[in-house]
Amino acid sequence: MSSPSAPEPPGTDPSRRRMLTIARFALHLITALLSAVTAFRAITTGVPLLPAMLAAGAFLAWYAAGAAFARGRFTGWWLVGLTILWLGMLLLSAEFVWLSFPLLLLAGHVLRRWPSVAFALPVLAAAIIAPILHQTSLTFAHIAGPLLGGGFALAISLGYDALLRDAVERERLIASLVRTQQEMASLQEELARTQRDAGAAYERTRLARDLHDTIAQELSSMVLMARSGDADRMPQVESLAQHALTDLRRIVAALAPAELEGAALSAAIGRMLDALQQDTGIATDLSVVPGLPPLATSQEVVFLRVAQSALANVRQHADASHVSVAFAADAGTVTMTVRDDGVGFVADGAALPTTSYGLSAMRSRLREFGGALEVRSGPGEGTTLIAALPSGRGGEAG
Repeated sequence: MSSPSAPEPPGTDPSRRRMLTIARFALHLITALLSAVTAFRAITTGVPLLPAMLAAGAFLAWYAAGAAFARGRFTGWWLVGLTILWLGMLLLSAEFVWLSFPLLLLAGHVLRRWPSVAFALPVLAAAIIAPILHQTSLTFAHIAGPLLGGGFALAISLGYDALLRDAVERERLIASLVRTQQEMASLQEELARTQRDAGAAYERTRLARDLHDTIAQELSSMVLMARSGDADRMPQVESLAQHALTDLRRIVAALAPAELEGAALSAAIGRMLDALQQDTGIATDLSVVPGLPPLATSQEVVFLRVAQSALANVRQHADASHVSVAFAADAGTVTMTVRDDGVGFVADGAALPTTSYGLSAMRSRLREFGGALEVRSGPGEGTTLIAALPSGRGGEAG
């Protein structure tokens, strides 16, 4: 149950808040006007001025007190008290019958459906019997008026309250869906991070095993031969060293992406741009400033994966006619800028990109090596991604 002035739930829609305010104001206005009009009509029918004014004043005072302070289960008792006051006013004059309408409007809002119907029956009965008690001839209007008007008032109140509860429930469901979506995005990012960590642990274990089974064994043999001091064994030492070097190169090559095999990073990205242009017809260009600082293999892998993800987004979503990739260096930082002239999107600071798994993955890769990702975009303005990493081989992740 709730009072006519109960506060709206947090997050109430502004339009619905205005509707609630107007409805409450209308109910308060109707109650005040009917109290004044019925008191005046009671006076004109012979009721002394002071009792009529005191009765109307007591009714309005109790109504205002409940509207301002009654909450929760106390609203039901407040309505009962207001009804008792109204029944006393009926003993004073049958003109106060008209105050049954705000009572029935309140019943539909304060009580549940069937309790409000049960409450309406004695109120309507009292409204019909009151003229008889005051020796007024009973007419069809005395019966039909309260029944039709009171029933209409109760139906309006119940319908309005049902619509209000439905709106609150819809808002609750929407808020729940938004929270669930945010939790799913967070879980997806956590799962991706866990998978990356597991993959990294597996690669470290495999690398350690390979090093132990190949290079470590060969180096141990070389140490033993060198300690023997036998010059005739130098060809064997050289052979083992050459074999260890071959194994080491094989292991390093296995760690690098296939796209980087036998080619620099710029050449690998150039091939990706050529493939994009051949497949989609999007014009592409690549620019690299002269004297770009050397990058560690792991840094080249990060830039390569970020470029792959960015170009995949261009291919699938951007509807662009031109895309460019540019490498630059400044103040100990190497940047890769991927720019397209596509449809763009609303990039509200960092809020929107965190909901994109692709952008989150790019940021995560760059953060692992002390880098960062900046996203600039707007509807119809294309999209610019700026990936930055510390220059030099000190950017290797620990």
